[in-house]
Amino acid sequence: MRATSRLLQACRITLFTRENCGLCTEARSVLSDVWESRSFQFKEIDIIKDDSKPRWRDLYEFDVPVIHINKSSAPEEHPQSASKAIKLMHRFTPDQVQAKMDVVEKA
Repeated sequence: MRATSRLLQACRITLFTRENCGLCTEARSVLSDVWESRSFQFKEIDIIKDDSKPRWRDLYEFDVPVIHINKSSAPEEHPQSASKAIKLMHRFTPDQVQAKMDVVEKA
């Protein structure tokens, strides 16, 4: 029964990154470790290359990697609501990511 509820309340994780970022490579590895035990929807946004969203660069240029964790049914992230996002920044562990996923799923 628990697996079914997880499928219905799956999370979406958006990784904000930039090219040649060692911490971003590490963040991808952490998310890969989480994926092995718990699936989620994934989206990656390169804040430098993504010309359609220049505001992400303004927000996170010196903070990448950043992840936003939402319910999969939530609307796409917008820079205007970033301050309200459930997020982790810089260095994080699989346990920290899963704890935030638990918070999102219970909300």
